[in-house]
Amino acid sequence: MKIYTKTGDKGETSLLGGARVPKFHLRIEAYGTVDELNSHLGLIRDQEMEKETKDFLIQIQDNLFVLGSNLAKEPGKDKVKIPSISETEIEELEHKMDEMNETLPDMKFFVLPGGHPTVSMCHIARCVCRRAERISVHLAMESEVDAVITKYLNRLSDYLFVLSRKFTQDLNAEEIPWIPKKD
Repeated sequence: MKIYTKTGDKGETSLLGGARVPKFHLRIEAYGTVDELNSHLGLIRDQEMEKETKDFLIQIQDNLFVLGSNLAKEPGKDKVKIPSISETEIEELEHKMDEMNETLPDMKFFVLPGGHPTVSMCHIARCVCRRAERISVHLAMESEVDAVITKYLNRLSDYLFVLSRKFTQDLNAEEIPWIPKKD
């Protein structure tokens, strides 16, 4: 199978369902940003960590492919069958956050991103996730988007923040609080 099709050479691409749209279409922005997020998660997963965390990141990456496929689906094309994200996947993110939070110090301040490359990768992924969420919310105002998509992205960005704190602890990195300057 050839990777190149030449069908996008004039700045258009196809949605799942067949509709041709410009490559700058909001739906393309949405699933493209989810794809970018998935790549960042792959980079995080390539770092040294517990097998359980690696396995969960693979599960998240799989969920992001499902989520991206749903965003790439042409609205109203019900004959295109793809899996969907459910509340169960959101609950799994919440459960993992609760588990990690049991061993983390209480947060009294916002924290500055950084302290270790792996921690920084989590913060970058969190920001890309927030952007994917914003674009998906925008798309939902104009077109059909399953509400569970934005909910999953919202919870995933929270998970990535907690994961960054867990890596800070595991790697003995410094967590620097952000304390606003007083005038």
